Amino acid sequence: MTYSVGASVRLLRLCMGASLAIALVGCETLTTNQYEATARTIYTWQVEYSTNPGRDQATRTEAFATTSLLNRNGNRPEGAVTGPDDRGLWWPALPPRPTVDEMERRQRTYEKISTPQILKTVEYKITYQSGDRSTTASTNYDVYRTIVKALPNNTPLELTLGVDERSVTKVEPR
Repeated sequence: MTYSVGASVRLLRLCMGASLAIALVGCETLTTNQYEATARTIYTWQVEYSTNPGRDQATRTEAFATTSLLNRNGNRPEGAVTGPDDRGLWWPALPPRPTVDEMERRQRTYEKISTPQILKTVEYKITYQSGDRSTTASTNYDVYRTIVKALPNNTPLELTLGVDERSVTKVEPR
């Protein structure tokens, strides 16, 4: 099947227009002065098992022990072991490193075991009040930090919501 350049351009424009329409439908804004930000910091030990080291498709990753800590509004949480880090986050104690026996139990025939690595992840959320409804949505680091800075003054925030109000993509002090 062949397409002319004109038909390809028209198809590209149609796809871009549809994408823009979908994006605009999901970008609702609202202003609130009741909000809270959380950041769950997580440590997880992981080990890669490979039948052919250096080739991604021949590698699988197994997660072992994990620990987490809930940061609320930038304040030091109970149980924090380290922090604040360069992003103002507090971290839990490291989980126990996997033992050789634990790693070998998950090893399949012909696989080589890599050195255990600690994975650091953060899950950001915002809880806000809109009318008589409280909503919790996922967010990102920039939104989290804006909220942490706005809280001491109870500054109203304009929230830009993602599709189906499942996320907050941006906040601006008002």
